[in-house]
Amino acid sequence: MKNMAAAERRRRRFCSFCGEQLKRVSRGGRMRLYCSSCDTVHYENPLPATAALVLKGDEDLLLVRRGMEPGKGKWGLPGGFVEAGEAPSEGVLRELKEETGLIGEVERLIDVLYEDSPFYGPLIIIGYKVIPQGGDLLAGDDAVEVRYFPLNGLPRVAFDSHMTLIEEIERMGA
Repeated sequence: MKNMAAAERRRRRFCSFCGEQLKRVSRGGRMRLYCSSCDTVHYENPLPATAALVLKGDEDLLLVRRGMEPGKGKWGLPGGFVEAGEAPSEGVLRELKEETGLIGEVERLIDVLYEDSPFYGPLIIIGYKVIPQGGDLLAGDDAVEVRYFPLNGLPRVAFDSHMTLIEEIERMGA
């Protein structure tokens, strides 16, 4: 499968300290990458990503049509990876602005989920309810379209984690 091959290519194979080839060994009850040359365990931690749940009223949810893989051409929540030096709550607002043109304010945390992406590997998805504060709704960055959909008439959403966050915000009563 193409996506599985992409995730496998991204896996670390060499020690970032000394350059020697890494081996898988049992440490702490798990198989971990290990460099026998410099006696270092290399942990494979999930990448942190965010997702913004932006509602217009209590009935319409903002979605973006993705312009790149994974999920190219499919709908999802605005969001993306947290960058070095920023808190997840800052990352979700940056991604919202980049993808939709909207400026927002985090209202509350909705949920934190684990997802094993065939494209990126393990992810931690942090979902926030975000209140729009301004800006002009316009697709940007890796989004090719952006619009509000009624919660009871959403298109098929690209990622299970996004659907779980949507279900959670509906359960909470928006």
